[in-house]
Amino acid sequence: MADAPMTACRPHHDHRFGPCTLPDEINRDTAGLGDARGGCHWAGTASYWYRRCESKGHREWAQMRRTENRRDRHQARRRLRSRYRQQPPGMIGSGV
Repeated sequence: MADAPMTACRPHHDHRFGPCTLPDEINRDTAGLGDARGGCHWAGTASYWYRRCESKGHREWAQMRRTENRRDRHQARRRLRSRYRQQPPGMIGSGV
């Protein structure tokens, strides 16, 4: 988060209980990643939460599954086409 301020993290201001307490430096101790904090602190952006915290690799897994499913569909189509081409002309569409 500290490598890309304002992209992966943003300042979260909470001045209900006093003046601004936002730390000048972003690090593991000053960034609020899901833990409830009072006062001002650095927090993850919506895109950071989606890409890093909530998805837990679901996007990568979905991409792998789509690729595998696509291969399976293509193989099934190739098998059906080869069976169709191997049948004698009078047998196509007869249900035998």
